Amino acid sequence: MTELLDRSLRLRDSEGARLDALAHYRIAGTPPEARFDSIAQLATNLFDTPIALVSLIDRDRQWFKANVGLDMLDSPREISFCRHTIASDDVFIVNDAAVDPDFADNPLVTGEPAIRFYAGAPLITPTGHRLGAFCIADNRPRDTFSSRDRKTLQDLAGLAMQQIELRRDELVRAAVMRFADASTLPLISIDGDGTIVFVNPAAASLFGYTPDEVSGQPIQRLISASPALDGSGHASAGPISGTGHCRDGSELPIQLSFIAWQADAAGAAGGTGYIIRDLSHRRERRARRLHLASHDALTGLANRSEFEARLQETLQHDNGATVLLLNLDGIKEINDSLGRAVGDALIQDVAARLPALIDADATLARFGGASFAVLLPQAHDSITAWSGALTILQSFEQPFDFDGHAVPLGVSIGAAVGPEHGDDARTLIASADFALFQAKQSGGRTVRIFDTEMRTSSLARRVTQDELGLALQNRELVLHYQPQVSLVDRHVIGMEALIRWQHPQRGLLQAGEFLSALETSEAALPIGWWVLDEACRQLARWRAAGLPIRRIAVNLFSVQLLSGNLVEQVMQTLEHHGLEPGMLELEVTETIALYHDDESLASISDLRRQGIGIAFDDFGTGYASLSTLRRFPLSSIKIDRCFVRDLLVNRRDRVITTALISLGADLGLEIIAEGIETAEQEAALRTLGCKAGQGYRYGRPTDTDTATELLEQQRLA
Repeated sequence: MTELLDRSLRLRDSEGARLDALAHYRIAGTPPEARFDSIAQLATNLFDTPIALVSLIDRDRQWFKANVGLDMLDSPREISFCRHTIASDDVFIVNDAAVDPDFADNPLVTGEPAIRFYAGAPLITPTGHRLGAFCIADNRPRDTFSSRDRKTLQDLAGLAMQQIELRRDELVRAAVMRFADASTLPLISIDGDGTIVFVNPAAASLFGYTPDEVSGQPIQRLISASPALDGSGHASAGPISGTGHCRDGSELPIQLSFIAWQADAAGAAGGTGYIIRDLSHRRERRARRLHLASHDALTGLANRSEFEARLQETLQHDNGATVLLLNLDGIKEINDSLGRAVGDALIQDVAARLPALIDADATLARFGGASFAVLLPQAHDSITAWSGALTILQSFEQPFDFDGHAVPLGVSIGAAVGPEHGDDARTLIASADFALFQAKQSGGRTVRIFDTEMRTSSLARRVTQDELGLALQNRELVLHYQPQVSLVDRHVIGMEALIRWQHPQRGLLQAGEFLSALETSEAALPIGWWVLDEACRQLARWRAAGLPIRRIAVNLFSVQLLSGNLVEQVMQTLEHHGLEPGMLELEVTETIALYHDDESLASISDLRRQGIGIAFDDFGTGYASLSTLRRFPLSSIKIDRCFVRDLLVNRRDRVITTALISLGADLGLEIIAEGIETAEQEAALRTLGCKAGQGYRYGRPTDTDTATELLEQQRLA
């Protein structure tokens, strides 16, 4: 009895670490497999016993990966013989359970299978954790179990453990191969000597080979770069240039991004490789656009549109599914401290790690920025959803390797289960998004499951989104205009177009009452184009009437930046209304500046080169750093009203405002102060060198007729 108590105490002390190790192998709860059954069958022959098992002990149950002679797949942990085995390194033996005080009343002894004799050896990982036991049992008692028998049983347990480790390696390798094969980005994996382990079809096709022709060859057969490439990762401080050697003798200019995945606690092998980008631009642009319509450019994963389509199809043909929305914690700090290239490389590493954590039939997507999504088609309840999310969360405890340094990165996860939390793709994603918001509000690095409290907010948001879809069609949306004036002579220099909703029941709604729902709705893109067109139409009317206004400012929605045709749409709108590019200013928020990729930034840069103004709205209220000003092609900065409001009484607000005005002048940017309400605020800003302003002192946002009257008065003044 004392010996069993000691074992129990040792088991309790290490239980948390043991369960973590078991989770790493992703084997608990899975059905028996032939590789384990063959070992168990061998044991029945060697020991002349009717029962041989490979048992895995979880928190509450034990599962059998092999169950020769036993007609059951699992049993409660409290009646398990094997739970005593994992408390020791030695073989645990019960000669006659019927007379043993610790087992005499056990249901497995008093009922079927009527166990009398038991012997088990623990399944011990290379890190010393005990996952379960390899055991034999008989319905007849035995007086002896020799030392040779003990050694044989331990050897069989070791053989079973080797199969468990092999199974884990195969899962990881298969996941990596699935990612590599599915990715449209060329990918090559190599060993430490620079020998090619595998190439995906995209990489093989790029150089004109089949994967089998180059596997086992030195990387230099396909690629040369400086420094020379190998598996050490010394060339991983960002993308590097190289040359690709094609089968036909031609050469390609390419860009290489190093990726690495590390061995985990369960012993799964790590690896290294390179993502290859063809810089020759020989692929047709149309093919690229078709690809970008369904895939993320940075990672090659499905994008949001493709994810929603697959989710909708799953919900229509299955009885449910789980959506996990992931947002990386700490990526902004990495971008700020190490640079955007490092942040992008880490996002690619995340895209390479996640497939190893999900099943083969799951869908992985990147929604943009630091956001990913996972579709688990076989997860129909919150318990399964929680288990899948927890596996991903725990994997981020292992830091990412970058240039030989361990880079910690966390993740927040929101989960929603359909149809309980939504019976269509849009609702289910919205539910997961609410859960993700709660996870972030809780400090991040955690999981939240959508619950009924969130449902009320979600349904209200959905109703608003549905109504917005009809609002444009029913001409309920209108634009109001707020003047932007010169602080030198108080003449109107422009108007900012602001969207309003003339709701049939609730009256005129300000943007703050519906904008968050609009930005995540399907109506966002058509409404965004409508705002642009209507604002340009009105500016053309004012100028045709000879009114003194030189530009119109329009707020840009995030979805417009992701549309892929922002430049074409803007230029066509200006041409349609006979306006010059300099007459339009697009206002972007810090969120757009921080979380959109290089392709989106390229669209903004293209518009700026053609003369269109780009304004940074509400600067200083979010997370944008000074480096953002350097990389973003701005023409003006708008100082947020929170700094202007207390300019005369708060020294810090005055210092910040002074610095922003000075910084704008040094960078050649126009500075516009928002929220000016008093003559004193105007005078102070003018003294500090600010030349343009906006606020109630010059006019509230108002309808077209009132804005026209204001311009008429200025013309007559």
